[in-house]
Amino acid sequence: MAVPADRFAALTHDLGILYGGDYNPEQWTPDVWREDARLMREAGVNLVTVGVFSWARYEPAPGVRDFAWLDEVLDVLHAQGVAVDLATPTASPPAWLGHRHPDTLPVDADGVRLVAGSRNHFSPASSVYRDSALAVTRDLVARYAGHAAVRMWHVGNEFGQVCFGDESAARFRVWLQERYGSIGALNEAWGTTVWSQHYGAFEEILPPRRTVYHVNPTQALDFRRYSSDLLLELYREQRDLIRAVDPVRPVTTNFMGFFPLVDYWSWAPELDVVADDQYPDPTDPWAPADSGLVQDLMRSLGDGRPWMLMEQATAAVSWRAHNPPKSPERARRESLQAVARGADGVCFFQWRASRAGAERFHSAMLPHAGADTRVHAGVRRLGADLHRLRSVVGGRVEARVVMLFDWASWWAAEEQARPTVRLGVLDQLRAWYRPLWQAGVAVDLAAPGADLDGYDVVLVPQSYLVTKTAARRVEDAVDRGASVVVGPFSGVADENAHVRQGRFPALLRDVLGVSGEEWVPLPHAGVELRLAAPLQALLDAACPDGSPGRATTFGELLRSDGAEVLATFVGGHLDGGPALTRRVPPGGGQAWYLGCVPDEQLLGRVLGEVLDGAGVGGVLPAVADLPGVEAVRRGTATFVLNHTDLPVSVPVPGARTDLLTGARCGDLVEVPAGGVVVLDDRVGTAGR
Repeated sequence: MAVPADRFAALTHDLGILYGGDYNPEQWTPDVWREDARLMREAGVNLVTVGVFSWARYEPAPGVRDFAWLDEVLDVLHAQGVAVDLATPTASPPAWLGHRHPDTLPVDADGVRLVAGSRNHFSPASSVYRDSALAVTRDLVARYAGHAAVRMWHVGNEFGQVCFGDESAARFRVWLQERYGSIGALNEAWGTTVWSQHYGAFEEILPPRRTVYHVNPTQALDFRRYSSDLLLELYREQRDLIRAVDPVRPVTTNFMGFFPLVDYWSWAPELDVVADDQYPDPTDPWAPADSGLVQDLMRSLGDGRPWMLMEQATAAVSWRAHNPPKSPERARRESLQAVARGADGVCFFQWRASRAGAERFHSAMLPHAGADTRVHAGVRRLGADLHRLRSVVGGRVEARVVMLFDWASWWAAEEQARPTVRLGVLDQLRAWYRPLWQAGVAVDLAAPGADLDGYDVVLVPQSYLVTKTAARRVEDAVDRGASVVVGPFSGVADENAHVRQGRFPALLRDVLGVSGEEWVPLPHAGVELRLAAPLQALLDAACPDGSPGRATTFGELLRSDGAEVLATFVGGHLDGGPALTRRVPPGGGQAWYLGCVPDEQLLGRVLGEVLDGAGVGGVLPAVADLPGVEAVRRGTATFVLNHTDLPVSVPVPGARTDLLTGARCGDLVEVPAGGVVVLDDRVGTAGR
């Protein structure tokens, strides 16, 4: 059997954009299975994920197997042309496992062993759990690897379990021995001379459980690294078991955006396709931009290859304190936004709404009220839309701007006992991304230390940990003519979370031409900035009323070491000190440093100036002046998404075809309120 070079591309080449959702047939009777399969086909569904939470049904008692019902389900789906993403059921062990083997249940940081009765109730360190998970997975794969309905494999669900118990502690010690080699090296890395924390042997080390005061920050950082690696090991065990039997079909699991417990940079190479669960808050006015950032992350995790939106909601979720539904129009727009940013799969949780259990009020593709509903009509419309967009499959989003982000740096920057809890890594990332999103500028994300060749603008909103390799990549980018912008609280610590000695930002001082000596949380009202003439002109354009620029949240006591000072602080602890600098070395690049958190308007203007200087523009320049209108180019298609409640007219040079309607569009494209157009460059393309 030939193994395709790109298993996911082979699947989408066959099926087109994947469309469907989680399906839980164990909750229903066989007559409902048949009705569901028929309705799926009529809605354009071509893929459903089955078996995510079916372990207790597969194995009602230890060693007992009941697969007969799944045989029928797969046959019913296949008869209607619906493919199956078959999941290993290992996210939620049956109650009998925890009852017979309490050591399989997780222990929290307070030392409390949790109980079954929810989901994800397992310790990833438990050998009994892992053996049981492999046993049921082995039998599942042996039975269904040859079934025609099965087109993809799904390992577990939303990996993120953390355990502080004794078995996890033992595995943590092994991980530490492999990382450091000796207890002396560990003591050096952890800085255990502080607070008399010296260890004489690895056996003395515990996870960072609850203690009387702050834990060692390097211990906490390493435990996060270990926990992510342990879950990846768990994923690989099941993935490798599947791959040994079925080398052809793609294998994946579902990520959760900027999830704080797992380092997806280390995970992504292990998946045949990056898949993600996204649940933006419909009441958040910035949700479209923040979703774009997450989607750009998913595309970047796969080195630009198409990814998959594995879960989203058709209307309301059930897990927030207050759960307003989104409209079918919004669900459609959010789905097409994902396609615009590289998704070749659009799925929901779930197909049919559950009548019992904790998710009984979570929306679904088929609501409690049935098929004759506004939600289901929207589901059918989206299915038709995705069919019309088949020509987009495989297309890429090309970006000249890259934003650096790293999980380990995020973890370390937000550990206890830092200058302020008000400076959030993701807050900075989102703030820097939003003006680029509004301008229609494509953005990739990369881990610090990645190759930055090919990018004209490199943005570093906050990089608390900076390695020598990462610093060298930034220097190389400036040397070859790129523009680099670095934000505050960067270059603070090394990979062990030890504060680097000397002036900050460590390892980046020379390239930036600026250095600092003190981190300064700012009062709630912020601090006024005095802008040099070029920046003042930019701000005047943004604020005709003459409002001054301000620094909020955080600032730094800096001095220029050769950089041009573009803004200074006015008053307070930082009075007269540089707040924003720019160095222009002979090679033609630029190195900007923001020694504060500037207000939204000033940040937008600064980033706009950087983009203009680098010759980087949006896909449709007019969109920058249409708040809430998004433009993304993927392959030969330009997506224009109107996230506002009013229709807009968007200048688009050259006649194009709207793939969603087949209509020819002139130089001025009308996008209805909350609507989407997908313009293809190829003359005569009907998109059908």
